[in-house]
Amino acid sequence: MTALTLNLNSILKLTTEQFYQLCEENPDLQLERNAQGELVIIPPTGGETGRSNVNLILQLASWNEQKQLGEVFDSSTGFTLPSGADRSPDVSWVKKSRWDSLTKEQREKFIPLSPDFAIEIMSPSDTLKKVQEKMHEYMSNGCRLGWLINRKKQEVEIYRPGQDVEILKSPQTLSGETILPGFVLNMKKIWGE
Repeated sequence: MTALTLNLNSILKLTTEQFYQLCEENPDLQLERNAQGELVIIPPTGGETGRSNVNLILQLASWNEQKQLGEVFDSSTGFTLPSGADRSPDVSWVKKSRWDSLTKEQREKFIPLSPDFAIEIMSPSDTLKKVQEKMHEYMSNGCRLGWLINRKKQEVEIYRPGQDVEILKSPQTLSGETILPGFVLNMKKIWGE
């Protein structure tokens, strides 16, 4: 099952608040909204993708617990990007100073900024082109580091602002670089080793 995109713009253009309410009223659906206002219905992930997501979160959260440099978010967290798109990366992180600058109300709803770091894991239902478009969207909206993990091909695409995408074949570790100082992701469990 692949993601389904609905264009309702000729009938209704949802505000950020209306989109948030739509998601609240339909908690069984995972919805995103692209910058053109189209709704994207994302199917649930399979077991291997879900297992990989949890492993990524555990490693990132453990590092973050030690360093206390920001906040880690799972795939159910919505971000309203500067472009107007509402996206939910599989795993994301926001620098502490940016998180602390948000009001309590902003923290309760979709976070009104782009994460500093975002990870997307290819699911069998994903198309590479669509996930690459999301990664470019994160970068063009202020994300500072992004990883697109393709478990099937054992490849990682690394996204950095203003740079060409770097593709790594079967890396055993990934570095958080200067964005996540000292963070090293062990890829063995992601690859299923």
